[in-house]
Amino acid sequence: MASSLTYVVPDLHGRADLLDRALHRIQGSARFGTVIFLGDYIDRGPDSAGVIARLRAGPPTGWIWHCLRGNHEQMALQAPSDAQMMQNWRRNGGDAALASYGGEITAQDMAWMSDLPMIHADPHRVYVHAGVQPEYNLDEMPEAIALWHRYPRTADEGYRGRHVVHGHTPVRDGPLLLEWRSNLDCGAVFTGRLAVGVFDDAASGGPVDVLWLE
Repeated sequence: MASSLTYVVPDLHGRADLLDRALHRIQGSARFGTVIFLGDYIDRGPDSAGVIARLRAGPPTGWIWHCLRGNHEQMALQAPSDAQMMQNWRRNGGDAALASYGGEITAQDMAWMSDLPMIHADPHRVYVHAGVQPEYNLDEMPEAIALWHRYPRTADEGYRGRHVVHGHTPVRDGPLLLEWRSNLDCGAVFTGRLAVGVFDDAASGGPVDVLWLE
């Protein structure tokens, strides 16, 4: 019997069209499995509201979804109570998110974003928006690392014997696939190309395949 697969979708940034294509491709390739979304669903692209609506609707029967928080969700959550963060967020794509909602993100979507975890882990891999550092336990990982960390391009760093899968740092010639680390963010909002990593749940290491959506 074939082992199950985990599909990992990196930074979408308001590209609901790419999300729809990715889900169609994923669900057409298997009857069941796990999908992990690495955060940064909003900002920059044209349809942040549509991305959140699709994720909030949840998976079809037979599928498990894990939606993680990105730094752009974090900025949106902090902005209403922090004038400087509001300025920073809007300058970094928040204006596009607000426009897609008609001026204000709904309370329901803000609550959904506030409930998103920063990290998901299985026996072989750790999934996170930006990065992890091995000196911290996963449940104690600082927000500054999980949501904002930038790995040097050649840094081949896992987490205590597990492969790390992340986004956050766009690599136009990516995905960047190393022995202990996979960066799947290819800057889809800028390039129109989304790379979905496919991982074998029964094996350690990086992806066994990459699905390209354009």
